Amino acid sequence: MDTDALTPGLLQELRRNRPYPALSLTMPTHRKAPDNAQDSVRLRNLVAEAASRLEADPRVTREARAAVKAQLDRAVEEVDQRRALDSLVILADADEYQIWQLPRTAPERVVLSDSYLTRNLVSAKAGARLFWVLSVSAEHAALFSGTNDGLRAEARDGFPLAAPHEEPNPQREERIGDTPSTYSSEDARNFLRTVDEHLRAVMAADPRPLFLVGLAPALSLLDEVGESAKPAVGRVAKGTTPGTTAPELLKELTPALASRREQTASEIRGRFDNALSSRSFAGGLDEVWLAVREGRAGLIAVEEHFEQTVRITDGHLEPVGPDVTPAADGQVREDIVDELVEAALDNGCEVSFVADDSLAGHGRIAAVLRF
Repeated sequence: MDTDALTPGLLQELRRNRPYPALSLTMPTHRKAPDNAQDSVRLRNLVAEAASRLEADPRVTREARAAVKAQLDRAVEEVDQRRALDSLVILADADEYQIWQLPRTAPERVVLSDSYLTRNLVSAKAGARLFWVLSVSAEHAALFSGTNDGLRAEARDGFPLAAPHEEPNPQREERIGDTPSTYSSEDARNFLRTVDEHLRAVMAADPRPLFLVGLAPALSLLDEVGESAKPAVGRVAKGTTPGTTAPELLKELTPALASRREQTASEIRGRFDNALSSRSFAGGLDEVWLAVREGRAGLIAVEEHFEQTVRITDGHLEPVGPDVTPAADGQVREDIVDELVEAALDNGCEVSFVADDSLAGHGRIAAVLRF
């Protein structure tokens, strides 16, 4: 699965308690040769480790061990190395398996528990900057899911939509004296009302920033007949067809996406400036981690590629080198940033990933405090 498939409902399902053992396997991967040659070897080694852990765990029955191994083997056979991103997550229990390929790195790890490990999925989704794109006209409407890596057409909630086709009516044209304008006809209004209803369902199930692409009269009429498109963060007045591809659409959207990123970054800078003035600011991994644990963080910004391995000592985070591993020290966290992001989102905190080096003066991560 891709990052944008992680809906709130699916996340809740992944986090529910399951019969022991629920197995979570994570590892970094590589997008291109020659680095990706090592991924299959690393995966085989982790699968062997998982098998050994299952064999040695006295809580795992023979039947459960065989069932989980079978699901894990099916998952490994299905992994498509050609679609590799920056990490691979495999989740498996006695009844099912899931494969996630994420645009954010994750450490090598095998975890046996009574629920799946979700921190890497949650953090990857937050960092992917998901958004929706609606391509619309009086005759068609298509929905696209967007991430940092591109656009993908979505077939959901009735999309794509096509207006009913009616044959020309000469008698009607003779009565009114002309062919009605495309965007003044009742047919166009009814179709765009239908588009608005379907878009409302999408935004309710998975709220994201929305971008609109279409001719100006189409966008104006969509606003007139409904409410769902009015909060759009970007609009591109460009005509599209049912055959417009995701790459073609992304090319038209590039300036609007760049403008939105800069606007968001500017808003975050302003909020941090205000927080510094009012002494409601936390900077650095340890300070932000404590603020999240105490429920005091209202906004967190973290650099896109910030990673840090730490040891938890007396309630604080102490950075450690790459030679220290969780296997040797149970207080070591290799993906503390992902753990922090998941905890922050669970507490209702806003999380924003920002450009590398933009928080260099604050330890690569910072927070606006609620109190």
